[in-house]
Amino acid sequence: METTPTTHAKTTPRDFFLWSGAVIALYGSVISITALLFEYINRAFPDPLAYVGDPYGGAVRAAMAGVIVLIPTTLVLMHLIRRTILKESGKAEIWARRWALVLTIFISIVVILIDLITLITTFLGGELSVRFGLKVAVVLLIALFVFLHFLADIKGYWLQNVKKAGLISSAVLAMSLVCVTAGFYIIGTPGDIRMLRYDEQKVSDLQSIQYQIVNYYQQKGELPESLSNLNDPLSSYMTPIDPQTSADYRYSVKDDLSFTLCGTFNKPTPDTQGQGEYGYRDASYPSMGVDENWNHEAGEICFDRTIDPERYPLFEKPSF
Repeated sequence: METTPTTHAKTTPRDFFLWSGAVIALYGSVISITALLFEYINRAFPDPLAYVGDPYGGAVRAAMAGVIVLIPTTLVLMHLIRRTILKESGKAEIWARRWALVLTIFISIVVILIDLITLITTFLGGELSVRFGLKVAVVLLIALFVFLHFLADIKGYWLQNVKKAGLISSAVLAMSLVCVTAGFYIIGTPGDIRMLRYDEQKVSDLQSIQYQIVNYYQQKGELPESLSNLNDPLSSYMTPIDPQTSADYRYSVKDDLSFTLCGTFNKPTPDTQGQGEYGYRDASYPSMGVDENWNHEAGEICFDRTIDPERYPLFEKPSF
């Protein structure tokens, strides 16, 4: 395609917002794909020194959303910019383009240097692991790709090789699609997440019922005959029901101190031990790594409980 030279190319508002949008979308894309790959590495290589991960994959879903929205946006904006330059060659020299490309190259160099320093420091400290090494490699490869791609762009390589630029864009889009698709296999579909949230609520309900049963025993010296005995209008407590089926939870008394609570679950308790990051604790499923008394498989699961009278003595009744 022939270009039409212009002697006085100025940065128009359209140019400014195109480059601003492209830079913001690019940086957001890099952060999103890096975060997504980090989460995959966390799940593929759990570390016993790391915290429990988020069973609902909140970080994965946020990164997936970023990749789905921002990477195509970046590619579209860069395509529009290059098409504009091919029509008006002077647009290749506007200050908005020069600043955007130089800034991106500078940041990518800084990231590469920090990444290498982190790798060497961690290695010298004897803390190098496969999980950490893969994360360093991800950052290095992404930063190196950005550096080389935009270094070539500032030299006009992609303007002279439009078809190759299109192939790179197609490859990036295909890689993004693969990464996003992998997310559904790792954290499950939205339907799977909803079933897991149902299970979370059921565990929470059973915990609440158990607390009320123990409190009932301490006050009355006996276990309730049925869950309806726990209802107390004065304290506004009503025994919860299964949020998924609206059925009552199953309860039975075994002896004076023992009882059984049952619920029907969609999935086993998720095991994400060691799949979190370091230094902070992620959101966690109630029965996962916090209270193993509520671990469960799929299907109807019953929990046998026995009250220890010494740990839960009867309340003393006031004398009047």
